[in-house]
Amino acid sequence: MKRFYWINLLLACVFMLVACDDDENTGFGPEGVRIETPQIVEMTDAGATISAAFSIQEGVRYTGIGFCYSTDNEPTIYDSAVKGTVSNGTVTAILNTSELPAICYVRAFICIYNGATVYSEATLVGGDEQLLNYQAPTYPDDYTSIAGWESRDQWNLANVHDPSVMKADDGYYYMYQTDASYGNAHEAGGHFHCRRSQNLVDWEYLGGTMQEAPAWVKEKLNTLRAEEGLAPIENPNYGYWAPVVRKIRNGLYRMYYCIVVNDNIDGENSWGERAFIGLMETADPASNQWEDKGYVICSSSDKGMNDYGRPSASDWNAYFKYNAIDPTLVITSDNRHWLTYGSWHSGFATIELNPETGKTMNELPSPWAIQDNSYGALVATRGDSNNRWQASEGPDVVYRDGYYYMFIAYGQLEVAYNTRVVRSVNPEGPYVDMLGNSATSGQDMYPEVTAPYKFAGSEGWVGISHCGIFDDGNGNWFYASQGRFPVNVGGNQYSNAIMMGHIRSIRWTEDGWPVVMPERYGAVPKVAITQSELVGEWELIQFKPTPENSTLNDNAEQYGSVVITLQEEGTVVSNAWGEGTTWSFDADNNVLSIGDNKIYIQREVDWEKSPRGLTIVGGGYENGGRITNWMKKI
Repeated sequence: MKRFYWINLLLACVFMLVACDDDENTGFGPEGVRIETPQIVEMTDAGATISAAFSIQEGVRYTGIGFCYSTDNEPTIYDSAVKGTVSNGTVTAILNTSELPAICYVRAFICIYNGATVYSEATLVGGDEQLLNYQAPTYPDDYTSIAGWESRDQWNLANVHDPSVMKADDGYYYMYQTDASYGNAHEAGGHFHCRRSQNLVDWEYLGGTMQEAPAWVKEKLNTLRAEEGLAPIENPNYGYWAPVVRKIRNGLYRMYYCIVVNDNIDGENSWGERAFIGLMETADPASNQWEDKGYVICSSSDKGMNDYGRPSASDWNAYFKYNAIDPTLVITSDNRHWLTYGSWHSGFATIELNPETGKTMNELPSPWAIQDNSYGALVATRGDSNNRWQASEGPDVVYRDGYYYMFIAYGQLEVAYNTRVVRSVNPEGPYVDMLGNSATSGQDMYPEVTAPYKFAGSEGWVGISHCGIFDDGNGNWFYASQGRFPVNVGGNQYSNAIMMGHIRSIRWTEDGWPVVMPERYGAVPKVAITQSELVGEWELIQFKPTPENSTLNDNAEQYGSVVITLQEEGTVVSNAWGEGTTWSFDADNNVLSIGDNKIYIQREVDWEKSPRGLTIVGGGYENGGRITNWMKKI
């Protein structure tokens, strides 16, 4: 089927005059036209016969009539179009289905002489049956109306923070999280809340896995305080943070969780918040019943037993070297278990665990004046080695195809939060970034796999990090995190506290680096993408991180989008890459090449559209990972 643009239609059409019967002179739009949604009259292997009824008021002339189509759900005559044949108030045309995109929206149009172009509603024609029958998720991103505890059965992915996800023997994915929610709704239902899903789109809330802090936390805290010569804390103020869950073997699952003591050690100008990592186990995550196994490790210092003071509350030279929060577990092929943990202070430490008990391989000495890697070996740090305010946290380590990948959260979570990734051939390091820099060098690591962003037609998202990485057992990998609204969305001064769970697919580059998809996962059928579908306009977002815009909320902004065009003849209209840049498509591997840059693409949901629909998205890196490119077809 030949592609027609507006100018071709205008030159090819003659002026026409269509009069309506008197009883039809109602319901006309401002142009004096009424046109119905196209209907499929007949489908054959060769084509689809499509028609639409229309009426035009007496005296109204039109210059063109027919059908336009595209992968967008509101095609125009500037996309692909065909002229129609008019008979008795009906326009008809035949679309060659073999040349249509895998999913195709069609609208009838009438071009009014000296007026506007009038369009019908769109209908889906031809294409793949799976895509034609696909329904995009409809749950709201602004979930404030159902944020309360009484509406928890409707939450789906509302009120998610620091998620960790695993796939269990029963085929469900189970998600666990930090105690955080809009309006603190979670406080009614225990700690380390759980939900589950079979498709990663629809989630069932199961409730808290721990009803109160286990007794060992207070006992361990006050035992350490006694050694320090400090009075016991009778009613500690606890925070419940960042669990990680892993399937250990069939019938055994472990959760490493952290409980933070928020009381100061000795007055306002001291370092409190000693944190503890504990362990729970279950044989059946569907039961949501977990057995606590007790203490694993706590925050530790290299400054001595009593050197915990600081000059002022604004002095961030922390007493603790390793902060016992944000645990992650990776298991090697020879069943060695490695726990990596840490946040802000001096970086992340990795320590080996006993696979049978889930506890440290060796008994831990007292957690002050630590040396000889007794509380783990340093595997990643950010900034100067003496800096204990490093704006990095939330590591997650997974193994894939010969490498251990460590995903790291940078920055403050309200806005600046972004994710970096490094890798190593050993779980205890050394880890390096895409440029070959060591993760213990103090340099910022590249690439940046997620960051605050904003596609057109939306407020966008911030605070996208502290991720959980998981796979489905069939080679498909996913990135789970929170996403926060920017401040003052819709006049809500607390909108930045909206925490929607985000699941995103991961593609992998040819040399094995993960690329997180720009749009959230919607379980879209994996129908082959054709080159013709790529022609047209795209939104491009480029992450260009610096230490400044990746650390403090005051310096961080959402990356916005620009429009680029992939032209049919193989060139790109783009200020980002320059005029004359060419593009090509590797359909076997779903890789779009734009100049020297590779964009790894797949079908996904366009979450900014209303209603949500299908699109194609992709991501990739350039300049050694210093720039991250996200793209979405529009």
